[in-house]
Amino acid sequence: MEQPAGNLSHAKPFFAVILQQFITAGMAIISKLALNQGMNQHVLVVYRYSIATVFVAPFALLFERKVRPTMTWSTFGKIVLLGLFEPALDQNLYYTGMKYTTATFASAMTNMAPAFVFLMAWIVRLEKVNIRRTESQAKILGTVVTVGGAMVMTLVRGPILNLPWTNHNHHQASATTANQQDLKGALMITSGCIFWSAFNVLQAITIKSYPARLSLTAWICFTGAVQATVIALAMEWHSPAAWSLHLDSTLLAPLYSGIMSSGVSYTIQAAVMKTKGPVFATTFSPLSMVIVAIISSFILSEILYLGRIIGAAVIITGLYLVLWGKSKDQTPYNSASEKMVPSDQKMTAITDKPKTTEKELVVDLTRIRTVDDSV
Repeated sequence: MEQPAGNLSHAKPFFAVILQQFITAGMAIISKLALNQGMNQHVLVVYRYSIATVFVAPFALLFERKVRPTMTWSTFGKIVLLGLFEPALDQNLYYTGMKYTTATFASAMTNMAPAFVFLMAWIVRLEKVNIRRTESQAKILGTVVTVGGAMVMTLVRGPILNLPWTNHNHHQASATTANQQDLKGALMITSGCIFWSAFNVLQAITIKSYPARLSLTAWICFTGAVQATVIALAMEWHSPAAWSLHLDSTLLAPLYSGIMSSGVSYTIQAAVMKTKGPVFATTFSPLSMVIVAIISSFILSEILYLGRIIGAAVIITGLYLVLWGKSKDQTPYNSASEKMVPSDQKMTAITDKPKTTEKELVVDLTRIRTVDDSV
């Protein structure tokens, strides 16, 4: 009688992370639908993180009132930078890139992000690389492969994959500018991934001195919303109508992304990472791209090209090379007893051990699309 319960307990993390990928995919599709209906991408970022702040802050006040550390000027300065890197800059670039391309294209391109995190962590010496070791070679090769896959997606369209439910007439009408749009979108999304990588490196450093994750999330959302508002006002000062919302996807997009992606998805990710670790959650990230590709071909009538499918496959191959190398790095200090300790407690326990702290930072850098899943 105990075996089914044990099997269910073993399967829970798999169900949870798959649900998280469906939430992420839903955000991409709904956001693209809102952009297609004329919603301004800069305004979408403001509304999204304003709603996220209102949603996450009460939980932070309730559950972390006894463990929240004192806010210092140094920590607050880092939080302001975190809000600038991710909500303000990355998300503006991501949504602009999506507006130029498709939801599937944008979802595939974001799989480059862990490779950029590895590269940036290597530059600032949070990531140790020994070129003679197989895992380091895998991470370097994976970084090169993901960039190559992005170039294939951008430059090689290839033949159309004929799906009976897609709208080929729309494709023919916009084919003359498609290559330019793809290049602009790719540059925007790639730039966003670079800011996201800087965000992750700085977040791994900040959480050492401010380990209250919900409170940190709320602060990042708030400071990001303020800075995104400045950007939106600067870009759309001549267009007050850009701020209007209607009872359609323009209202659903910020509500869904603010509540589901910043609230529900965060809770799922935190639970999964405590029991299975960050690499496990990251391994499933390409699933959202597959979900987006299938659903958007129905709902958005997006055209699939063979070149983009090949490029996406190359990016995912590079992603798993990086993750494989990371998993080998983490093996020595992911013992069974350590996995039983909640991550917040581990962070508190290691504050007096510099070597272990550095390892914890490196582990923390493997998370993917942190703002989509946890901010």
